[in-house]
Amino acid sequence: MAPAHRSFARRRLLTATAALCGAALLGGTAHAAEETAWPDAFPLPNGWQPEGIAIGSRPYAYFGSLAHGDLYRASLATGRGTVLSTGLGAGHPTVGLKADPYGRLFLAGGDSGELRTADARTGEVEKVYAVGATFVNDVVLTPGAAWFTDSYQARLYKLVLGRHGAPQGVESVPLSGDWVQGDDFAANGIERTPDGSALLVVDTVADGGGLMRVDPRTGAARAVDLGTARLPAGDGLLLLGRTLYAVQQAQNAIDVFRLNASGTRGTAIARITDPRFRIPTTAAAWGNRIYLPNARFDVEQPQPDTEYDAVAVRQV
Repeated sequence: MAPAHRSFARRRLLTATAALCGAALLGGTAHAAEETAWPDAFPLPNGWQPEGIAIGSRPYAYFGSLAHGDLYRASLATGRGTVLSTGLGAGHPTVGLKADPYGRLFLAGGDSGELRTADARTGEVEKVYAVGATFVNDVVLTPGAAWFTDSYQARLYKLVLGRHGAPQGVESVPLSGDWVQGDDFAANGIERTPDGSALLVVDTVADGGGLMRVDPRTGAARAVDLGTARLPAGDGLLLLGRTLYAVQQAQNAIDVFRLNASGTRGTAIARITDPRFRIPTTAAAWGNRIYLPNARFDVEQPQPDTEYDAVAVRQV
């Protein structure tokens, strides 16, 4: 994120469960024909200040608001949407978010230091966990937990999930090994490795911006070998099979890597740019498209009439 916006400088994408089961598999070839008529850009409410996006098992995108934590749901087929719910107010932003297969949203609460869950149908906040974090940035779902990053502390938060994804309680997992925290913003987007054995976390400080493979049992981090590629503006991560999409928000680009199964190495295979990018932050997939909100962090003082939108690009 741009230094001038460090309070919301961040991450933030799609869960392996929702992305693979919902978007990649259900929304694949079977939907290709109808998607050709779907909009590849659509507006979000003025003044919304989007950052995160989630898509579940149906073609609807959810967007959180940095302004007040509100939730907005838009149809990918039409681009039309509605404010699903109002948030907890100023000081309680919604940054990264993910949707699970059970009708639940997991919300990263930014500088409120909160982890939240909400009903995906109504947007109603169900549970709030105050974890004492300095900036809860992004979230990814694994079979037994929702994992959240903290951008200003070297730790992850593990929200343990029980039957049907019901939240059970929070554990703090300190980061060690190759992790570099520095004095400023570090952790951003988070994903799983292709084989599901570990977590992948953007570390914007390490070696000019890199990707860390984190052991979820111990928090030990090891730098992923990306060759000469760096992620200085790395934000949201999206994993589809072994292809990792890393949003480089301030660079208005998505860098695409081919990972090995364990996520220890990655090869840069493409860079996606688009003139419609206005500092995109996170990504989610449906069919053969990737959807991103334009956060517009170059707008120093967003106003109620500041325009925002979401755009779609083709997968590599």
